[in-house]
Amino acid sequence: MTKFETRVSIKTMSVADGQQELKSLRELDAQTIGAIYDQYFSEVYRYVLYRIGDQVLAEDISSDVFIRLLEAVQDGRPPQSNLKGWLIGTASHVVTDHMRKKYRHPEEEISESFADRSPGPASEVDQREQNRIVNGAYAQLTPEQQHVLALRFGQGYSLEETATFMNKNVNAVKALQFRALAALQREVGEVDYE
Repeated sequence: MTKFETRVSIKTMSVADGQQELKSLRELDAQTIGAIYDQYFSEVYRYVLYRIGDQVLAEDISSDVFIRLLEAVQDGRPPQSNLKGWLIGTASHVVTDHMRKKYRHPEEEISESFADRSPGPASEVDQREQNRIVNGAYAQLTPEQQHVLALRFGQGYSLEETATFMNKNVNAVKALQFRALAALQREVGEVDYE
């Protein structure tokens, strides 16, 4: 068997497995639902964490994505072809909704712990300030730019995978990524640290 035939065979098997997985999901098979959760939760969580930056909130949103999957199946609107794409797409929508709410109704966070065993208050303040600057610059990007950076660097997806998730060609993803990184650099570079 040639390399090409092997790739086609593997791809055909994964498409067939994916179709069987979707069929079992539509039947609300408990074992399939558990397997889907086990297989995809960490990827959805990493994507959300990269976009949000809060571990607890990322867990909540990731869990909500799977609840939405079950609701969609029960309502007769299950994913038709690409379960992983559906999950990441739904995660993107939930994160965007959260960011809109957060922007409209900002909340000031209160630290839950008073005892700090980090190297020192000065280094922690510097790190928080750097994080604040980067997060502020990231928030200035368009949702599409945030999405491409989350997929490429948060999830570690290749250009081809990112292009598939975003329904764009590879060159468009490269251009979008370049513009997003350039915008981040401009925003962070304009900060006066003193």
